[in-house]
Amino acid sequence: MLGIYDYTVVLTYVSLMVSIGGMMLSVNGHLNLAVLCLAISGLCDMFDGKIARTKKDRTEEEKCFGIQIDSLCDIVCFGVGPAIICYCIGMRGPIGMVILMFYVLAGLIRLAWFNVTEECRQKETDEKRACYQGLPITSMAIILPLVVVFRPLLGKEFMVALHAAVLVVGLLFITDFKLRKPKNATLVVLVVIVAAAVLKILHVCQ
Repeated sequence: MLGIYDYTVVLTYVSLMVSIGGMMLSVNGHLNLAVLCLAISGLCDMFDGKIARTKKDRTEEEKCFGIQIDSLCDIVCFGVGPAIICYCIGMRGPIGMVILMFYVLAGLIRLAWFNVTEECRQKETDEKRACYQGLPITSMAIILPLVVVFRPLLGKEFMVALHAAVLVVGLLFITDFKLRKPKNATLVVLVVIVAAAVLKILHVCQ
């Protein structure tokens, strides 16, 4: 068969399938469950790279495949997925639709740029990146669940906050700045934050 199917890509594939499920849920009106799927997909993405790097004898072909499959899944999971969820939540006016189109395009540009620079970098060194260049697209798996969790507090301003969040995140995707990658302690904090958001969403779904 074409492709790679070992343990190094399992979480990436799981992340994609969960996100597709979330999109299906969103178009059927199950928005909280859709956001939950986005958060779970983000949790998978936090660890897929770490798992892939545990295989020390990866071939150049496997490394290149990992870069490409990760970015292809990311644009679906954290680009198209959140856009569909936000559209179903209510970003259906002309401004909202333009923002969503820009958001997906910005995510796509960012990932394409990452692929080009990462392939060049890996030819020179096996060390992992110390910093992100621009905001990583997977950040939406944290930001959108948090915005949804705070919906009761935002009240009538929720849609304004949602529009603003999507626009700002999209802009940060393609803004050239350095963002230090989280260390293990920070990663634990992020996992706790996402888990708290997931639990809150689960409570709402009951």
